[in-house]
Amino acid sequence: MAMRDLRKDATIRLAFPADARSAIDLASQRMALAERAAARPGDDRIAFARAATTSVLLRYWSKICAATGRQMPIRLGPIASVEVLADSFRDYADACVDLETFDAFYQIGELYTSLLPDDYRTRNGVYYTPPLLVKRLLDVVEAHGIDWRTARVLDPACGGAAFAAYVASRMLTTTASLSPEDRLRDLQARLVGLDIDPFATWLSAVLLDVVCLPVLRQANSLLDGVVRLADSLAQPPRNLGEFDLVIGNPPYGKLKLTPEHRARFSRSLYGHANLYGLFTDAAIALTKPKGLIGFVTPTSFLGGEYFKNLRKLLLAEAAPVHTSFVADREGVFSNVLQETTLTVFRRFASPRRVTGGNLGTPIEVETFSPGANKCAVIDPLGRIHVGASDGAPWVLPRSRQQLRLVRQLSRMHARLADYGYRVATGQLVWNRHKPQFRDKPGENCHPVLWAECIQADGTFLFRAKNRNHRPFLCVGADQQFLVNQEPCVLVQRTTSKEQVRRLIATTIPNSFIVEYPGYVVENHVNMLVPIRIRPLVSLSLIARLLNSATVDHAFRCISGSVAVSAYELESLPLPEPRALMRRVPLSPATMRSSTIEDAIRSLYQDV
Repeated sequence: MAMRDLRKDATIRLAFPADARSAIDLASQRMALAERAAARPGDDRIAFARAATTSVLLRYWSKICAATGRQMPIRLGPIASVEVLADSFRDYADACVDLETFDAFYQIGELYTSLLPDDYRTRNGVYYTPPLLVKRLLDVVEAHGIDWRTARVLDPACGGAAFAAYVASRMLTTTASLSPEDRLRDLQARLVGLDIDPFATWLSAVLLDVVCLPVLRQANSLLDGVVRLADSLAQPPRNLGEFDLVIGNPPYGKLKLTPEHRARFSRSLYGHANLYGLFTDAAIALTKPKGLIGFVTPTSFLGGEYFKNLRKLLLAEAAPVHTSFVADREGVFSNVLQETTLTVFRRFASPRRVTGGNLGTPIEVETFSPGANKCAVIDPLGRIHVGASDGAPWVLPRSRQQLRLVRQLSRMHARLADYGYRVATGQLVWNRHKPQFRDKPGENCHPVLWAECIQADGTFLFRAKNRNHRPFLCVGADQQFLVNQEPCVLVQRTTSKEQVRRLIATTIPNSFIVEYPGYVVENHVNMLVPIRIRPLVSLSLIARLLNSATVDHAFRCISGSVAVSAYELESLPLPEPRALMRRVPLSPATMRSSTIEDAIRSLYQDV
């Protein structure tokens, strides 16, 4: 696809051949097999997952070889022997043979991950990439100049071979005129896949052999040195050299860093470290000037506070040129509900001095919707400039309806601090204080404000009906930091993008403050607290502003996670406070909701 195609206004529909019914049958088989695996203890379950996957892969390899007329030995793996497994695993392998090659690879990888214990899978980030996402990301980097005839490519977390196998296929297509031996040497010189898991490394190497099988037969050789057992984050860049393209789906998850790792990645760290942020930093060092980085990641790096130094680094050394928001979270990655993006960065020839404003080349923004029957819909939204020298969230549209709004937001400079407010998160972590909860008020007992007190319509209702919720907390003399006494705005902190509104706010009624002079707020609630005696904007107007459809859309353009964080709320572009008060001069309680909505919408349109 040419680069100009990525900027068309019309949606693009892509179709990929596959047997959808086989994929559905395999999913149901996996569920049944995973239930059997779940009965095993942790370490035994990991061993079972590897043995079962080995059994499937051995049969898949044998049947693929038989179908093409000649058996070849499979490369030796980390498991010395495999017990004879049930017919269901053989059936699974046979069903994979009937699939298109890359769909079969994904189904084998999905079997392995589904049999693993959930905590092991989460801790090690074992989530393999669906072929639709792989192909789209490869198409984008190709449109941005990657030449498969010459490019040197690295996948730094290649478990499952999702990217390495596709890249090898494209490279081999460009070398058809060479001898089989030279085609393998060329591939070995230009493609590197690394993984820290010995079993995933072997699995990836075998799947890569499947892609190369016709050439391997002709050369009477296996592929050596492409997939390697190594920790990408521990490799000095000089050991690997530089690459035209670093691509993949790095593992996600917070982790504790060794002093050595914290020193190495200090330029991109702020607070908690996340694995995919470290992989992004490492990729910059491994990419040639003007080379590309293409990663599948959560969208949290676009707006989260912990990634603000990474955003600064990217704008200085490898600015984004393309992002595809994966529109349908559920069903893309098994058991993952994080919003996902495919993002491509181009490394600068030399680091830039970042001084502020809208910076860099514009990003091509699109939504990518994997659908049923292996079809995908691409909706190009436009080209958007992003960036701020202080690492502020990148404001990007998630839909065509938000495109104009994003351009308006870039010209809005007021924030909650200008209104006279800061954001604090509720201090109560309920499971640390279980013995102190009460069902009735008493001495030193204060009402607990849970997220359920914030009603969907923006009203306040004191209640504690949900599981583990009780209405009062007995507070010790050394726990007065838990008690709040001043009026404030409450905002739900945990939401999902599928909600009608992600921002849901309410004010605590004066009558409640009078009845209970002191209350406790749990940590799934944010509090908007005045930072001056007389804020410019009233509490009730702040709540109505946050509950408006326009501000909710604005928030979605900067938020990259399910949490409504204090940092993102404080970064939210807002109308100038005096302009808001002129447009809504009365108490919100005395105005019709539709009138307030129209007034707020007009404030964003007037900039």
